[in-house]
Amino acid sequence: MSVAKSVATSALPSEFIQTLHEVGAASPRLADFSVARRGQLVSRRVFADMVRFADFAVAVLAGLIIAALYVDEGVATHALGYTGAVVGTAIVLVAVFESLQLYQVTKFSSLLSLLPRLLFGWAVAFSGLVAAVFFFKASGEFSRFWLAAWFVAGACAIIAERFAVAKLTRHWIESGRLYRRAVIFGGGEVSADVIGMLEADGEADLRICGVFDERSMTRAAADRHGYPMLGAVDSLIAFARATRVDLIIVALPLSAEKRIAEIVDELSQLPVEIKIPARLSELRFVPRTYTRIGSVAMLDLVDKPLEAWGGIAKWWFDKVVATVALILLAPVMAVVAIAVKLDSRGPVFFRQKRYGFNNEFVEVFKFRSMYTDMCDAAAAKLVTKEDPRVTPVGRFIRKTSIDELPQLFNVLLGDLSLVGPRPHALSAKAGSDLYDEVVKSYFKRHKVKPGITGWAQINGWRGETDTHEKIQKRVEHDLYYIENWSIFLDLYILVKTPFALLKSENAY
Repeated sequence: MSVAKSVATSALPSEFIQTLHEVGAASPRLADFSVARRGQLVSRRVFADMVRFADFAVAVLAGLIIAALYVDEGVATHALGYTGAVVGTAIVLVAVFESLQLYQVTKFSSLLSLLPRLLFGWAVAFSGLVAAVFFFKASGEFSRFWLAAWFVAGACAIIAERFAVAKLTRHWIESGRLYRRAVIFGGGEVSADVIGMLEADGEADLRICGVFDERSMTRAAADRHGYPMLGAVDSLIAFARATRVDLIIVALPLSAEKRIAEIVDELSQLPVEIKIPARLSELRFVPRTYTRIGSVAMLDLVDKPLEAWGGIAKWWFDKVVATVALILLAPVMAVVAIAVKLDSRGPVFFRQKRYGFNNEFVEVFKFRSMYTDMCDAAAAKLVTKEDPRVTPVGRFIRKTSIDELPQLFNVLLGDLSLVGPRPHALSAKAGSDLYDEVVKSYFKRHKVKPGITGWAQINGWRGETDTHEKIQKRVEHDLYYIENWSIFLDLYILVKTPFALLKSENAY
């Protein structure tokens, strides 16, 4: 299913796009002006963990396969001992590789430079096994041929695996998936200093896309290290909506504390990390206070939700639970579909564009609950009690939220999550005012995928939003969920949802 974008590239000013293309070819090493590129960033932490597992797995497989093929049947009775020796050596191998700094993603692409340390690490880990066999007088329990064959085969397997890792790393580097796309906010000397430090640091895992500052609106004005001045906060937000931006560095003097707070508040609606350079302050904190981009110390202002393994865990959780739910609920959904069809003329399903992740539009599925000629796709008018637009069957399935069940298909398609802030229609209102006009922080709830159910829904803030307080409370609960997410919280919300549906006084 195609997904429209509320702020697509075409929505950016044409002169803005032209400027990006004009400077793209002349930009320095860190620049990337591919406006339309939204390729998924590969988490370096996840990638390094995957390589750790791959090193462990190839060492274990090489040892066990050789044991299965070549160890005499009489010795094979000690299979448990072989397995323990193989697994233990593989664990030591990963620990040795860690100490040799062989899990730095920036170095994965160069196999030749890593080869001496890889072989040395394997020799050290294997020597540990040989020493253990000798000291525990267990040489009779292990085949010497197996030891020699595993040493050679293990080294070859690790080199082959790391060759594949190097090729994959180079591919991801070329496609921009291993580098964070960053923008700098601030056009003064602080900005120039920060860019200079990042460009001088070969370990920095980012590409700078440009500099934004509301005080430098003329594109022809002086640049910063070859990067163009691209506009103010609004331009930055539009750019981040239209392309992939992973990190914003606010490079302003700390003396401008109020200005920094205002800018960060505006930018925090984006699903990106926001940092400030630590060297902007004369204060020195304990080392664990800092995060680093390469060797450049930063202070975190806003974290990106669902990073690294958290995002992967939620993705699997959504797909597995949604699949099981669709199978179990198929009979119920079939009965509802028949009832909707018999109740009134028109399609069984109703599609409605709503706000999704990063303010993109997603088209959600629902069982149709209104008469076909009265359907309100934009939700311009709130559904009220005894609303004449709602069919008899529609009144029941809306009150029980059964009309939302087809959104399980949206979860499988990747548009929605099982749990998250509920997606709202484009023209949804609290009373007579649009939601974002009532709540300043409204768009911050779009930093994660919307969900079928959420923290607000199980706490009584579902259904009609006829007052400002109701949408304010809903947004407060949505932001709490984003800041405190965990798989256990998702499970808790899913378990509580059926009980929350029993309280349906606000659902029409």
